[in-house]
Amino acid sequence: MFTQPPAQLGSQSLSFTGLSGISIVNVPLADGSRVPALRISAESITIGGFSLTVRHDTGPSLATTADTMTLRGHVQVYLNSITATTADGHALTLGADTPPPADGVPNDLLRVTLGLVGATADSIVYTNTKQHLSE
Repeated sequence: MFTQPPAQLGSQSLSFTGLSGISIVNVPLADGSRVPALRISAESITIGGFSLTVRHDTGPSLATTADTMTLRGHVQVYLNSITATTADGHALTLGADTPPPADGVPNDLLRVTLGLVGATADSIVYTNTKQHLSE
């Protein structure tokens, strides 16, 4: 079960191993409704230069940074959008309304921004984490 609005996840780099699928799914929200999301399934995902901002309609936002975030084992990441640059400099945009290209998604992406709905994995590890609240 997830909440809205999606968190803003930024990174300097994103790489994955064992990519097993990219699909559009409907995910349940805490209020009982459902929203479409892009689900990325992989064995592991590593995010370098991790930053995450969680906002609500009212009150403070929570900002988290880490040198790396590593998700391992049965990784499922749910997004409403992704923008990135490929290693060869091409722009990539994916979302519920913009499915993956026919030739697939590269294993390494740079300057990635995600609209993060949620993520699950057997293990999620952060290195050098910092958090702060801001109005």
